[in-house]
Amino acid sequence: MKKRTKTIIAVIAGAAILIGGIWMINESRYPNVPAFDDHFTREFLNKDKKVDDGFYEFKSKTGQYTMWFPEDFAIANDDGQGYSNNEQSYEDWRALSNKKEKGENLIGQLNLKFFERSTKDEAVFVEATFKRRFHVNEPHIIETKNKKIYYDSAYTYFKGTEEKVIKNKSNYISNTYVGYVVDKHSNKTIETSYDFIGDELSKSNGEKINEDFLKMLKSIRFSGNINYE
Repeated sequence: MKKRTKTIIAVIAGAAILIGGIWMINESRYPNVPAFDDHFTREFLNKDKKVDDGFYEFKSKTGQYTMWFPEDFAIANDDGQGYSNNEQSYEDWRALSNKKEKGENLIGQLNLKFFERSTKDEAVFVEATFKRRFHVNEPHIIETKNKKIYYDSAYTYFKGTEEKVIKNKSNYISNTYVGYVVDKHSNKTIETSYDFIGDELSKSNGEKINEDFLKMLKSIRFSGNINYE
């Protein structure tokens, strides 16, 4: 009986070691960055396609768009509230980053919503988006053959319950970025924001954040366009 018990224990231990080894091998196939450390976020990413320094290709579960996703972010879906979609017509997700800059935390949040909106109401939705976040509607515009990108940024903070917006970028480093991307060949639209909080939000990393945000906006590719630019 004792011999049989020892055999069973040995088999269980061997199976555990084998399973653990397989798990470690599988995990080692993924890049060692926060985006792939999170099992839910990695479902969207192509581990073999690092499209630029700090970014991997992101494929929407709707099948309607791809984009560049920052490797130090992870979709906040631990409570099941960080991601939602409605088959092919709607997707909403929120990703978070918490990294050290000169020993201080720099907390980032990336929000994105994909939906279909009538192009005839584009101006109305653009105005509402930027007035809601910045109290004014004066975004910059980048236009290509296939899409139109609206974007703006500012320094924002709360005084009590009231959000204050400062657009004096010569004296204040932007911590809030907003983009609105429209497909010229369909009703597909993406609205996104990029927010940071941290004592170490300096001019240099502020410029890097702005550069990264523009890279993400420009990288968005809506499905259905073969020769996308």
